[in-house]
Amino acid sequence: MRHLLDNLERWYTDGRTFALATVISTLRSAPREVGAVMAIGAGGEVLGSVSGGCVEGSVYEVARKVIASGGRSRPHSA
Repeated sequence: MRHLLDNLERWYTDGRTFALATVISTLRSAPREVGAVMAIGAGGEVLGSVSGGCVEGSVYEVARKVIASGGRSRPHSA
């Protein structure tokens, strides 16, 4: 997450809306470790990665819905 902090601070300071997804657990082998993060901006910008392939696409879609609704989402198992 540290590698994203400068950009996230800029987004926050600028008052930009964004969602932040974090890997909180994994099963068996996984492409990213617990703690991996992905930030999705209201304009569709992406910082970081939580997986790759269809999992990342699913996280992106949920994040966009949460941003559009202005609400929060419970953790998902993608």
